Amino acid sequence: MKQNINRKVKLSIIILIIIILLITWFIISILNYFNLIPKKSYTASDFGIETIKSNIDYDNDGIDDYTDIMLGARKDAQNMPKYKSAYYAGGYPPDNEGVCTDLVWRALKNAGYSLKDLVDEDIKNNLSSYEKIEKPDPNIDFRRVYNLKVFFDRNTNKLTNNVYEIAQWQPGDIVIFEESHIGIISDKRNKKGIPYLIHNTAQPVREEDVLERYKDIITGHYRWN
Repeated sequence: MKQNINRKVKLSIIILIIIILLITWFIISILNYFNLIPKKSYTASDFGIETIKSNIDYDNDGIDDYTDIMLGARKDAQNMPKYKSAYYAGGYPPDNEGVCTDLVWRALKNAGYSLKDLVDEDIKNNLSSYEKIEKPDPNIDFRRVYNLKVFFDRNTNKLTNNVYEIAQWQPGDIVIFEESHIGIISDKRNKKGIPYLIHNTAQPVREEDVLERYKDIITGHYRWN
């Protein structure tokens, strides 16, 4: 009888340990997926990569356009606007609201550019290129990823979609995933040299090491010019 009790106790302890280990693994996996576990980041110089600077400083603030765009994206990421997809009269959401496309126009605004005005003008002059637009709507057109893909395809430098060509990925670059998401490349890199992505999907960390995770759905990589 005593031996049976001891066996049951040992079995219960083993089962409890297994459950604890599984719960711990699950929690760590979730934290790692959302990049909530601190990790070392690297810079381009750690991999012998030259950081490309724009020859243009459009807003004359002493910072080149590429850096300005990246810093503007980081500013929006740090502000953590609430993820809210809505239609706004005038086009612009409040500063404390936004989606992935709002991070991009705010990033470009930090360099002195109005993405809304540029997209509206391009649609007006080249409507046939925007196959998904039946009737232009300046209140929303510049906040739709599929419209931005057409705009960037037409008006910026197109670069590699291969995340392992690490020297080709530079701070301030714009990257599109299928026709559903968009973000800005950071100056931080992971241990492979692959850059972080600054973006908004309502995630808790908005400048994060996810580009490799999304590598198979990258459909556009652009540099402002």
